[in-house]
Parts: sequence; C-alpha cells; structure tokens
Amino acid sequence: MTHERSNEPTPGGACRTRREFLWEAGGGFVGTALAGLFGSSYLAGLSRAADGASANPLEGRGLRIAHAPRRPARSVIFLFMYGGPSQVDTFDHKPELYGLDGKTVDVPTFGRQGKRKGGRVVGPKWHFRPYGECGKMVSDLFPHVGSQVDKIAFLHSMYAESPIHGSALLNMNCGRIVSGHPSLGSWVNYGLGSENDDLPGYVVMLDETGGPISGAKNWTSGYMPASLQGVQLRTDGPPILSLEPPREASMEHFAAAQRHLLDHLESENRAHAALRPGNPELEARIRQYELAYRMQSAAPEAVDLSTESERTKELYGLDRDETRPFGTKCLMARRLVERGVRFVQIYSGGGHNDDNWDAHGDLVFNHTRHAGRTDRPIAGLLVDLEQRGMLDETLVVWTGEFGRQPTAEYEKGTGRDHNSWGFTS
Repeated sequence: MTHERSNEPTPGGACRTRREFLWEAGGGFVGTALAGLFGSSYLAGLSRAADGASANPLEGRGLRIAHAPRRPARSVIFLFMYGGPSQVDTFDHKPELYGLDGKTVDVPTFGRQGKRKGGRVVGPKWHFRPYGECGKMVSDLFPHVGSQVDKIAFLHSMYAESPIHGSALLNMNCGRIVSGHPSLGSWVNYGLGSENDDLPGYVVMLDETGGPISGAKNWTSGYMPASLQGVQLRTDGPPILSLEPPREASMEHFAAAQRHLLDHLESENRAHAALRPGNPELEARIRQYELAYRMQSAAPEAVDLSTESERTKELYGLDRDETRPFGTKCLMARRLVERGVRFVQIYSGGGHNDDNWDAHGDLVFNHTRHAGRTDRPIAGLLVDLEQRGMLDETLVVWTGEFGRQPTAEYEKGTGRDHNSWGFTS
C-alpha cells in the first residue's frame, strides 16, 4: 500500500527517515563499492531533495513508497523524459490548482526567465483518477502507467540545482551542474562490472529526433576510464556504428584480417604500456578494441526483435506508429539487461522544443504528444519484466531534468516555464 514516510523514528531498526531510505536504496542497486564513492554527491543530493520541504507552497508532496525490491537490483533502465515534464499534469495531484486556474497568485518562481514574484495560475489540463490497490492519483495522460502504480515509488519532492536544460541534465546524470564528472551509468558500470564480455556495460538510446543538449557529456565516464562511458545504440540500421564489415568483404575473411590487425595492434600497445606503465587511457583503448570486435556478433543478436512474439511486440506498442519508436527502445532495453548489460538509458525527446517535453507554449499539445508516445511502452516494459521474473532485480527510473511551474510563462496560453524547485521522479 502507498503511504507517506515521515522523519519520525520507526521501531524495529527499520529505515527511519527519507534520507536513510534513499541511502540504503542507492547502496542496494549500486552495490557496496559505490555506497562510499557516490553517496557524497549524487545520492546525498537525492536525500536532501526527499528530506527538504519545497520552497514553493504549490509544490512538493514528499516520498511515497509503493514497492520495495526483494533483492538488490542487478541492472538499471533509466527512462529520461528530456525537456522537463510537468509534475502537476502527470503524477503529482494538486486538486486546488483547478479552482485557481486563471487567477493571479503571489508565488515565487525561478525559471529560464529568472525569478518572479508570482503570475497567472495554469490549472492541470487533465483529470486525475485513483489506480491500483494503493489508490495513487495519476493523470489521464498516463492510463497505462497508472495501471502499474502498485509497482512504482513516486518521489514528489525532487529538486535540481539549475533551471537551465544543459546544467540540469548534467545535474541529473552526473550529480553536478558542471561537466567532467562521471555519469550515473559509468558509476554503476564501475561498481558492478559487466556480466557480458561481448556487450558494453552501459548503453544509451537517443530519441529519433536527436539527442539532448550537451550530448555525450550526459553519458561520459568523466575522470574514470573511457571504457566505462555510455555506448550509443541505434534502433534503425546497424545498432552500433562502424561495426559492420565492408560490403565487398566476406565476414569470414574480414574477421580473420581484423583479428590479425587487432593482435598486432595489441602487441604494439602492450609494448607502449611497458615503457609507460599506469596509463589508464591506453588500457581502456586496448579493451575497447577487443570489445568492439566481440560486439560485431553479439550486438546485432541482442537487438534482433524478430525472435520476439507478436504478443510481446504489441505489449510494447510496436503495432502502432505513435508508440513504435519508444516501444522498440524499451523492448531492446529488456533484451540488453537480460543479456547482462548493467545500465540502459533511453531518452524521450530531443532536438528542438516541439520534439521534447519543453512545454513553453502549448502544454496540451506538447504533453499529449509525448505521453502518447511513451505511456504504453513504459507500462509494457514493467509488465514484461515482471512476467519474466526480472522486475525485482531491475531498477526502472522515470524522470526529467526538472519540472514545470504552476503559473503561466506568458500572458496568454497554457505554457509553463522551467521549475527546478520541485518535480516528480
């Protein structure tokens, strides 16, 4: 059942505060190696977000827990809604906002246009209704995800350190608002290691319209070895670029020639390493060449959906043009974690404002479009993972880099500006 956690002590040595819960949850999915390394930055930031009251009286609801894993997670599927979904139109029910629609209120906000003292309230544009045994209120934007609420924990008190896309993306992915630090996927890859020597431990799939602002900085390995960074995987054409042999060469002859080249290259690299020991970039380069060679056969099989049943494809929405792109990525993510990939990040939204969740103008058009593309595939992913006995060991994350304001950005219209002071994950 869904219930509110408070900061009051609970008997029996249970997780007593939100901070302790998030710390233990983080340590559980990242492993003992990461508990000390990562806790002081990213997880501590999450703890502060869950502990602290929102600065905005119209924002923030605290932490709700609906499902606790039975065992530590072995992999992560991170669904990133790029652009900043509106929490009050999706999963954070604010019934009083309906009655305030169109009225001017004195509520401080801080977005891309700076700090404001108040503005015209934009009431939620969709109805909410209770779902599941827990009765969690979910917007009509997400009826399929709503059917899965008893599997989901909702954090309604998240905040970011920046209301600007680029730095907020880095904040969510790397724990800092400046570049150069390892991303969460790299930490997981480092802490847990790979379960499959033929596939990368960290995979990133971008929206078909393009990638997020700052690009590869969001899946960088930072100051850690390059072998821990995210590898981009495509849903159309070759899954990973530069892995296919030349058209004029047979696979057998190409593989033999390539093996000979890689063996010679490794001998030269090893000789170089002997002269200059302790060079992590060189060691990472050697491993990457070998991984790329092995991926030539492993990667195409991992993303070959022809072996999936029509029922499974329909579950993910592959039978509809609207849901097929994101559904394909979700199904590929399941296949990848099934084969030992530790961290898979999928982006919904890319390119320009109309192509992501950045609803500055027409909120209804924007969110109807993007929720319609993702709702069914996300629910299908959760159902499929549970049916296969994988949900208890796969941490599925849904979030944006920040949320939206309860007030309008412009004098007319339904658009909302960025809001880093409170949002839902």
